[in-house]
Amino acid sequence: MPPQTGLPPETARRVDALVARAQAVGRAPSLILGVLRAPAGTSGAGSGRDAAAGGLVHVAAAGETPAPEPDTQYRIGSITKTMTAVLLLRQRDDGLLDLDDPLERHLPGTPLGALRVRELLGHAAGLQREPDGEWWERSAGADLATLLAGLTGAKRAFPPHRTFHYSNLAYGLLGAVLERCTGESWWKLVRSRLLDPLGMTRTSYQPAEPFARGYVVHPWHGTLREEPRTDTGAMAPAGQLWASLTDLARWAGFLADPDPEILAPGTLAEMCVPVAMADLDSWTAGYGLGLELHRAGDRVYTGHGGSMPGYVATLSVHRASGTGVVGFANAYGLRSGSLPMLGRQVLSTVLDAEPVPVRPWRPATVVPTGEIAELTGRWWWMGREFEVAWEPTAEELVISQLPLGPVPASRFGRDAAGRWQGRSGWNDGEILSVRRDRAGAVIALDIATFVFTRDPDRLD
Repeated sequence: MPPQTGLPPETARRVDALVARAQAVGRAPSLILGVLRAPAGTSGAGSGRDAAAGGLVHVAAAGETPAPEPDTQYRIGSITKTMTAVLLLRQRDDGLLDLDDPLERHLPGTPLGALRVRELLGHAAGLQREPDGEWWERSAGADLATLLAGLTGAKRAFPPHRTFHYSNLAYGLLGAVLERCTGESWWKLVRSRLLDPLGMTRTSYQPAEPFARGYVVHPWHGTLREEPRTDTGAMAPAGQLWASLTDLARWAGFLADPDPEILAPGTLAEMCVPVAMADLDSWTAGYGLGLELHRAGDRVYTGHGGSMPGYVATLSVHRASGTGVVGFANAYGLRSGSLPMLGRQVLSTVLDAEPVPVRPWRPATVVPTGEIAELTGRWWWMGREFEVAWEPTAEELVISQLPLGPVPASRFGRDAAGRWQGRSGWNDGEILSVRRDRAGAVIALDIATFVFTRDPDRLD
């Protein structure tokens, strides 16, 4: 594969070395990993879409069975779950379901009917990991009727919200909820509502040449055993799909910053709020609504890992910068460890070595008037000084405690009713009410009963 890079040479060399070592130590027949990034000078809104449209900025590959290319398909495994989750959240936004719906509302008659959609999405329902029967990932899949017939009350390992407990079965059931809500098959929904709009032409239900065969590597003599490529039937929403590196980069760009025609950006942000922590000892890994969350220092990465017999996959994005890593290997489990761990290591390497340029401040051209002018300036609450500034580009009030320090600013914008509502910071979601005297002059700001005044001696 010819070199492909948009990274500075030293950073590209470090990424290539990490991938080469992982392939050699892990004994992967082939391993390919790509970095996507928003163009220089951009960050925040639009960055993920820019990164996806611009393609991969660096591809590192190793191994010769086969020699991997960005167009080669591999199985993405549980990254499929992120697509199932996005489709469910879109149905919620369209009013076809509620995340707090019990399963009974959409799949009546099962012994698990009290479990809720939100709990299943976040692996907080306590549901056991796998359906009954043979290992579904390596055998011909059953239909939905068979899947539902195998459900018993004993499939609950824990009460809901007792602990994080990963469940493939949960996503088989969520796929069935999608089909009942829409009257369309899960695969048709994925293709028509996600893949086609995003131009993901190399993502498919079954493999399409060129694709990498998947293997188990013998632990003693290093020979390869080719694994079956199954149709997982009713469990497809948990891990069926195949994709190329280029297509998976497009999906990663969408998860960094979604196209609002497909999913509202606020809804994607909602999916990134932890439903459960996956490691209660260190609090470095959590799970949102269909998305894995990993903390690396002061950054949080969003995405998902994937595995199916013969394949492992990774997708991880730093949403704040529009930077991400996607990758595949065609062996079930790398001897040296986890491919998702490698992906996050590469992502941290890129972000540490090549920080995203800070967007420059530009002076405003219009002086605020009316209520905006009345609200800006210095305010006091409980002996503490605050500054209210106006950011015209975002049309937001920015309230910062002085002196500026680690406490994040609160940002307020107009809601649909014209009220000032918090958009970030400690007051996210709260309403800012403007108090006026009889003459109509602004005398105080009331944020959730915390009253800010111009006079530090006033406490009401």
